[in-house]
Amino acid sequence: MIIYGKQVCWYVLEHHRKSVKTVYVAKKGILPQKLFDSYRDQIKFLENKWAQVMSKGGNHQGILIELEPFEESDLASMKKNDFLVVLDTLTDVGNIGAIVRSAYALGADGIIAIGVSQLNFAGIARTSAGALFSMPMMIASNGLDVLHELHQSDFKIYGAAMNGTSVEDVVFADKKVLVVGSEGEGISKRVLGKIDELVSIPMKHEFDSLNVSVATAILLHRMSNVIK
Repeated sequence: MIIYGKQVCWYVLEHHRKSVKTVYVAKKGILPQKLFDSYRDQIKFLENKWAQVMSKGGNHQGILIELEPFEESDLASMKKNDFLVVLDTLTDVGNIGAIVRSAYALGADGIIAIGVSQLNFAGIARTSAGALFSMPMMIASNGLDVLHELHQSDFKIYGAAMNGTSVEDVVFADKKVLVVGSEGEGISKRVLGKIDELVSIPMKHEFDSLNVSVATAILLHRMSNVIK
């Protein structure tokens, strides 16, 4: 697994040393001296053209890291928590990464992706600014089974929807799940059948909807009980 870019690489080097295999440096002075000294034995220097190849043309900013493969969490571990986010058929790396970042910052305990068979975890790591490595996450092949198990474990399941109850009027359960759907289709019909309550974000001006990552961040902020 290769990640690149100064911000995400610095975060991983500072907080997730055990996952780091090799640090590739293509720009002099890109690493602070403390990190350079700490990873001296794992650093390899390479020309910019090879860095471009490794990043597949992405903006590597002079640093790339080879990591151990991302280790997904499991449902048994997820159920021990109190606040989970379920992504229903989301595939856009930018949106998922932004959601991961917000979920970590605002106090969610884990993220479960359903309706997909695989995700680009390297891309999500970059767009989450490294928060992926601090946030338990997993892909579940059968989303309906997952939601059923969460129900059985006393979670109340909330779904983000334009026609839901205003998030300002909802008293959220202590054990809760927020389900968000794809930007184009919303929550799938089959998954809607597992939702206990739909919630929405009131808007002052008429508009179709907010970007899914922005809407999720707003709902996470309310549900995390930051606002009383």
